[in-house]
Formats: sequence, C-alpha cells, structure tokens
Amino acid sequence: MIALAHSAAVAGIDAYVVRVETDSAAGTPGLAIVGLPDRALNESRDRVRAAMANSGFGVPPGRLLVNLAPADLHKSGVAFELPIALALLATDEQIPRDALRGYVACGELALDGSLCPVAGVLAMTLAAKRAGFTRIIVPDPNRDEAALIGGIDVYAVRALADAVAVVLGHGAKFRTRGATIVDRADRAACGDYADVKGQTLAKRALEIAAAGGHNVVLVGPPGCGKTMLARRLPSILPAMTAAEALDVTNVYSVAGLLGPRPHVVGTRPFRAPHHTASRASLVGGGMVPRPGEISLAQHGVLYLDELAEFPRSTLEVLRQPIEEGTVTIARARGTLTFPARFTLVASMNPCPCGFRGDRASDCRCDDASVQKYLGKLSGPLLDRIDMHVAVSRVSFDELTMRTPSEPSSAIRTRVEAARARQARRFRDAGIVTNAAIPAAAMRRLCSLDDATVRLMQGAVTRGALSARAFDRVVRVARTIADLAGSDPITREHVAEALVYRRVDTRTR
Repeated sequence: MIALAHSAAVAGIDAYVVRVETDSAAGTPGLAIVGLPDRALNESRDRVRAAMANSGFGVPPGRLLVNLAPADLHKSGVAFELPIALALLATDEQIPRDALRGYVACGELALDGSLCPVAGVLAMTLAAKRAGFTRIIVPDPNRDEAALIGGIDVYAVRALADAVAVVLGHGAKFRTRGATIVDRADRAACGDYADVKGQTLAKRALEIAAAGGHNVVLVGPPGCGKTMLARRLPSILPAMTAAEALDVTNVYSVAGLLGPRPHVVGTRPFRAPHHTASRASLVGGGMVPRPGEISLAQHGVLYLDELAEFPRSTLEVLRQPIEEGTVTIARARGTLTFPARFTLVASMNPCPCGFRGDRASDCRCDDASVQKYLGKLSGPLLDRIDMHVAVSRVSFDELTMRTPSEPSSAIRTRVEAARARQARRFRDAGIVTNAAIPAAAMRRLCSLDDATVRLMQGAVTRGALSARAFDRVVRVARTIADLAGSDPITREHVAEALVYRRVDTRTR
C-alpha cells in the first residue's frame, strides 16, 4: 500500500517541498530510501525503525521503499525522518492515509522516538507556506523560528507520538503562537566608545559608517586602538527591523548556528574571521554549499583584522559581494546565491613592521617590502571600500585624561536619526542605506551644487578618485549631510568625505 507525506529540503538559504512516498511489498524485510539521499539520510533507516518500535508503534512488515520526490534533486540532512515515519505508519494503516493531507513535517528522530532540532526550519516553513500548505509539524526546539512565519499553523512536538496525535486531530496543545522579535543586543559585551580615549577622526568615521552602511578600513601602527574601535561598532548600530531579523535568522538557521534551542536572531551580527580563513569559509561553499562568513554577517558587520595578512586570492572574492550584496556559488550540483549585505570594517598596518609614518617608532621596512606588503590589496578592492581612515597613536595626555569620551548611546541616537531620514527618502525605492544607492539614482538622490562639483573635479583631475570612488565619496557625503540634518549636500559635507580617501593604502 502506498502512502504520502510531505517534508521540505534546503537548497542554499531557500527550501522546497519534498513528497515522501512510501510503499510496502512482500519480500525480505528491509527499508530502502531512493531519490538521491545523502549518506546521513541513508543512515536514517535504522533510526526510523527503532523510533517507531520504541514509541509503541509497529514496524510495517515486508520490503519497504521510500521515495523522495523530486527524485533528480539531491537530498541532505536528517529532517526527513519524521515524515518518513509518519508515511510508514500510514502505509501500515496505523493512522489514516488522509490524516497526513495538508501537513508538512520535519524533524530528526532519536532511537526512543523523541525529536531533535534540525537546521533550516525557517526556510522550510516559508517553502511550505508558498506551496499552499497551512500546517507544519516541527521539533519543539524549533518552535520560535517556525512561528516567525505568519499564515501557517505551526505544531511544535517533542516526540513521534505527539506528531501522530497532531495528524489525528488532537494537536491543539501543540499549536504555537507567533514569535516576537526582540533586540537581544548585548551592547555592554561589545564595549562602549566612552572607553576609547582620543581617536576623534576614527570614531567620527565609524559613526558615518554605521549611519550609512559604508565600508571602512582603519590604517595605523600596532596598539593604536584599531581593533578596539572596530569591535565597538555594534554598540552604535540601530536595532534590526523585523524583515532584517527574519533574513538573519534564516541564514543562521540554514547554517545550523542557532544552537540547541534555536531562537530568533534580534542582534546585528558581528563576524571576525581569522586571516587564515579559506575562501570557502569566507564566501561559503562545500559539496553541499553552506553560508560563509560574509552571509553570516548579513545586515551586520564583517571585521577583517590584519587585512594585508589575508591571502590576496581570498580578498579578491569579496569584490562581487561588496558591490552586489549577494554571492553566487557554482557547483556541479547547481548554482546557489547567498545574501551578503554587510558593512565591511577592516584594519591593517601601513607596512610589515607596522610603524611606517609613526612618530614614536622607527620603521625598519624598505620600499620594496612595503610595496610587496600593500600589493596584496588590489586597486579594485580598495575602490570598493568607501572610507580609508588613518588611525594614529594616542598621546599620553589623551590616554590619561579623566574626562570621559562621548558614550555609544549618544552616537547611536544620531545614527538612528540619520537612518530615519534615509528610510523616509527611500520609502518607495527598495533601498535601506546610502551605501546601497544605485548609480542610476545618484543624480536624483545625491545632487551636487556648482561649488561641490568643482571640489570633486579637483580630486578627480589629480587622479585621487576613480569613477567608482567618485560615487562612493558622494554617498558618504550624503550620509554626512543626513547626520547633520541637511537635505542638500554642501561643499563642507563633500570636503569631509574626501578626507576619508586620502590615506595611501596602495602600492607605490
């Protein structure tokens, strides 16, 4: 007898509904799974049989066949174990076959029949809703992420027996209400700019970066506070919107990084991979492609410390994501696109020893070694970084001053006001921050008067700006104007924006 259940499989950060078909026939007892399952799914056969038996259900006799359709797409993971068990019970008429109609189910079975959390439940719930299903059964630990999706009934169960009760019409107590997105940002953990002595220019640049979503590189000698400045950036970022929290939670759900008790991500991510990170770990990849660090930094911050120590081949893969906000990974099994809308903050030394241009220490590097060191950073990559900021050593007087610096809360207030101005400006444009203004809309959204045009003309004539850098300077000026509460971009705003392009991080 044939029975049918439905589940979902993850592809990239999206998912699609999978038909779980089961059939029993006379022959040697056994369970086979077809439909391009991976090794983990093939190992599910014994777990499903043990879970059914230990939950008090009979295991159907004879030769059992499970087909996962569409059969031409690879299936990975163990989320199919619950729907396989339900379909086998329907095959054996232990539950009515019609009882499974309208449900999508996902979950990993333990040997005692209890359910373990699985990755990608948020994407699976979205896929079920898009396919027209009105009910989904998920493991209890996944309840919060599934409940984020409205318009579909979510049943969070702890065991196979609970799932059977749901499909038999006794699932009222397992139904989950919608989840609430809460800003969980622990700003005290990331530090406060009140603790940072001096560094007025760098703090101003990071305020602009937070307000407009701009990329920034901090260049200075060791010990001047570059890492401390960068790691405090989350303390001035505005809270995520509901749509942003949904995007980030979906990425972390697919990556399996929500923990043993998956929760809704309400904090802007801050990712800081080591300079030995591979290209695949940075942009994503693997035989079954998974999100990399740039996707895990979605709507947050990607911090690259010691930028020039990263292999050049690794840094070059950032060019497309920085420009387009997505990264496309091509594999033999297919092509997947991951989100990558992040703010890049990088820090680096001006030379191998780190003291070139430092008044307190002598640089031991010759021009050839400096050229080789900076040669890891290509011109096209640096052009995509909006602001290049010089960070100098803090003086003794600044280090010992007792007057506290401006706290992050005050800076965040200005950042939120600037973001609110951008939200009103881009209400119908599908843009979130000034950094994402497309080139086609620059004239309309970032118009310049004659005085500012002449100032920009001088920078371009001297060869200090490429066409791409020109647009980025104008976007930064737009953010500076927003922080000042100004609708027009004035000459003063452009002049300040040009200050952040004067650091020479190129080879000489």
